[in-house]
Amino acid sequence: MTEEQDLIDRSPPPTGPDPEPNPNPNSVIHPRRASFEHGLLPIQKLVFTDPSQTLAPVKQKLADAATNNRVGSAAVADVLQISGDHARLVLETLGSVLHSESDPLVRAKPEEVDSVGADLRDLILFLYIQSYKKLLPRTHKDSAAVADVWPSTSAFDGYLSALSPIQAKRTIYLVWKWNCCSWKMETERDSSINWSSFGGGIVVNIIALDATSSKLANVNVTELVRSNSRRFMPSQADDEAHQLSYLQKHLANIISLLAEPVEGEEEESLVLSMEAFEHLGFLVQFGDKGSDVSPLSQATPFFANSDPDMPAVPVPVSQVHDWLLQNIASALESITERISGKENGTSNASDQDDAMSDACAAPNKVAPSARGPCLIEGVSKTSLVKQASDLRGRSVKVVNCHDSVIYLLAPLRYATVHGCSDTTIVLGAVGKALRVEHCERVHVIAAAKRVCIANCRECVFFLGVNQRPLIVGDNHKLQVAPYNTYYSHLEEHMSEVGLEPTINKWDQPLALGAVDPHDSLSHPAGVADAQAESAACVDPDQFINFLIPNWFSGEEIGSTKDNPFPLPDPYMAAQQRNLKNFEETRRSLKETPLEENRKKELSSALHVYFKDWLYASGNIRQLYCLQGD
Repeated sequence: MTEEQDLIDRSPPPTGPDPEPNPNPNSVIHPRRASFEHGLLPIQKLVFTDPSQTLAPVKQKLADAATNNRVGSAAVADVLQISGDHARLVLETLGSVLHSESDPLVRAKPEEVDSVGADLRDLILFLYIQSYKKLLPRTHKDSAAVADVWPSTSAFDGYLSALSPIQAKRTIYLVWKWNCCSWKMETERDSSINWSSFGGGIVVNIIALDATSSKLANVNVTELVRSNSRRFMPSQADDEAHQLSYLQKHLANIISLLAEPVEGEEEESLVLSMEAFEHLGFLVQFGDKGSDVSPLSQATPFFANSDPDMPAVPVPVSQVHDWLLQNIASALESITERISGKENGTSNASDQDDAMSDACAAPNKVAPSARGPCLIEGVSKTSLVKQASDLRGRSVKVVNCHDSVIYLLAPLRYATVHGCSDTTIVLGAVGKALRVEHCERVHVIAAAKRVCIANCRECVFFLGVNQRPLIVGDNHKLQVAPYNTYYSHLEEHMSEVGLEPTINKWDQPLALGAVDPHDSLSHPAGVADAQAESAACVDPDQFINFLIPNWFSGEEIGSTKDNPFPLPDPYMAAQQRNLKNFEETRRSLKETPLEENRKKELSSALHVYFKDWLYASGNIRQLYCLQGD
């Protein structure tokens, strides 16, 4: 039995009368994935080891500082003892994953976020789930096949991969000596180590020796805990079961933080109002596949069909707890049956919603889901284009794609890019949050409300982003640049999801912890406070516009004619210089007095060089795809 399965409470429900059945027997409870996937922050002071005990006094302090039950950033910073930047980040992150689109925090303008603040009950639930531990990524069942799909060409790839830290299996001591003008590796302290046979995680201790005195000088010990085996995103069914198990285990504590005591009772008794119950919609939702999510209270036997003109009678906490527990247990049983059926080869082929098959097993897979995100998985060495009409869900996941160009030209709520390499991904307008994780040598071009980058290496991000880009985990050689493209419906899509083109904080990345406290792994002592490596700005002279081909010539043309995000002056000046140089070169070639046969030779040579570049860069595939479409 796995650690995740141990979290599932299989004990019988509390004694007492059975809760009334769900008024809609076809409606199944689901965890809100957005809260768990985009709502976790690697800030140690937000992770309460025992939230059931520690959050009650925190709630009281926040309530004392609240105005109309809302808590501003100043109060958040004071009570949680975090910086003002981190307090604003808490509010921005919470606002991006709230279940209610009518909440003032969701509608607040950037300059209003600090003062508008968060509803106390939403904030407490947000702080509670910071104790959640993510499901461990799974290794591929065919490592040899994955090695063929995922080449590694970086200098360190033979020894250390750039995935997030995992538990160490072996300690290596590298001895470096000062040799004239630089440090060089002199020897391995452990000569029995075979560098080519590393498996799993390792810890590398780098020891600096002064060659002139043969003594330890400036001992600088750096612990790097890595894995050189490619990890894959857990399936949606596994993730959902893990999240429901977490809620099942913590449900009583969560409900008690929203409950209120009954006045006049001799013994302390807690009840839950319908208003407080609705805030549980931050964590769970009811709804059939493809149906709109209705208010949480309408799925219950005790609040459904309440008179809107009369306040609903509060319900005892035990009744709410038992009813939710029953629904969670039923959902877990259903998920277990589906997973078991797939393992036994009896899965329903139409149940794309729960499947995230391996990249090599299902190349170029695009699975639009009636419920949940559209999954784009295993795209390799090709170009893929999707418009708004192609993306049935309001969110998208791009998983395990390699050496490709992917265009997702649509208004989206959430987007996740996971485990991709050597790929360019163009995202339309992401209204809530974009997360890019475990990627190598990827270019991401995105207009988004907020962006989180985790455990990536040698990636470049061309961003039009309204909030500061968040950088967490184990990153290496990241670069950021201003947004550099457009397509004809971009401004329409940005307006639809609420992006502001006059605000672009691409060059203000906020680096948090290098170790994610939400993974299910142990880490070496002393690394919890290490800060993630931030990103450098792309040199303006290296900045170029990205041209999106006119893939659909017969489609209606939108109104966007240029990049809606204004370029900073250094980048605009560099573009103008490049354009001037190009025009001068073209004019010089055109005006050069050459005989006709020499002009043909020059033209032929230019075509040959351009064709060589197309093949060397891989862009020739885009031309073939464009011609084919």
